[in-house]
Amino acid sequence: FPMADNETETQVPQEEVVETATEENQEVEETQESQETENAEEAQESQETQATDDDEEDDEDEPKPKKNKDIVQDLREHINIIFIGHVDAGKSTIAGNVLYLSGMVDERTIQKYEKEAKDKKHGSWFLAFIMDTNEEERAKGKTVEVGRAHFASDKKRYTILDAPGHKNYVPNMIGGAAQADIGILVISARQGEFEAGFEGQGQTREHTTLAKTLGVKQLVILVNKMDEQSVNWAKKRYSEIQKKFTPFLKSVGYNPKTDVHWIPVSGYSGANIKEPAGDLCDWYTGPPLLTLLDDLEPLSRDADGPVRLPVLDRYKEKGTTVVLGKLESGTLKVGNMVTMMPNKQTSEISFLELDETGEVDQCTAGEIVTVGLKDISTNDISQGFVLCSEDSE
Repeated sequence: FPMADNETETQVPQEEVVETATEENQEVEETQESQETENAEEAQESQETQATDDDEEDDEDEPKPKKNKDIVQDLREHINIIFIGHVDAGKSTIAGNVLYLSGMVDERTIQKYEKEAKDKKHGSWFLAFIMDTNEEERAKGKTVEVGRAHFASDKKRYTILDAPGHKNYVPNMIGGAAQADIGILVISARQGEFEAGFEGQGQTREHTTLAKTLGVKQLVILVNKMDEQSVNWAKKRYSEIQKKFTPFLKSVGYNPKTDVHWIPVSGYSGANIKEPAGDLCDWYTGPPLLTLLDDLEPLSRDADGPVRLPVLDRYKEKGTTVVLGKLESGTLKVGNMVTMMPNKQTSEISFLELDETGEVDQCTAGEIVTVGLKDISTNDISQGFVLCSEDSE
């Protein structure tokens, strides 16, 4: 058709047409390459995810190896200490205060015991309630069973054994002393109380004799109740007790210079238990109780010798025969074969347990340990039997 007069033909240069086509082709190519790259990446991720899922499924099908329980052995020396002495000398109060001052008893528990003691009209007994746990002991203020507790310092670990002081419970005291390494003899400085325990049928003499007989080689003598009004931290009373008691110590076999240590204390206030009494007792220059215990020479233990564990108790627990005793020599390990004497019955150790740390894989001489035994009945074991190495005759 013929063009109108007002229309003008527009002509695009050939070079511009070529350039435009080239740019469009490049954009298309770049878009295709980008799409191909994304598709390849998605495919690779899909393959990796599938491989991971397959590995997880394989792991689920295969039983995973069980991890052995890591048991860290405490290498600090372990000491068994027993509080002995005449009835009402203050043994349980001092033992309870030792636990409190060493951080083993919290403030809330102490407040509960204080209230309970006041309700029983004996407010000063609250520290003894830490060790005396049953109602009979708390009501009468007399220890019946040997209490056991634990505390530790930076240097050593300790088991406390709190023995009864009444003469009716001497057999229980003997069972506790048989486990002890160090005896803590508590003597009351109150007028008349030391004399009652030392003269006549008092338990101060008997407990000292029994401790020596049962192998307690070191004796720490605490002259307690030094803060009592009739004493008032008087050195004269302390020296009087030392003078009267020292000849008796010699007679039962203790060397007063090397085997015996004297400390004036107040079990109720804690003076000379953890911290020095200071100006109250400026004439005493020795260490407080806990420092003295830490500084004592390490005891001789025969960890490499034959196993010897006298049985103090035996019972059944979840179908397993269990014995309790102090390992006097040797080393016990889970899986070891042992022989119960005198009936010569062989058994395998299934577990070992310490009161303060729980289950362990081995223990050495000096520990009070609970031992699980296989293939032996409680009927075949009595108190006084001895667990020995397998090859014992």
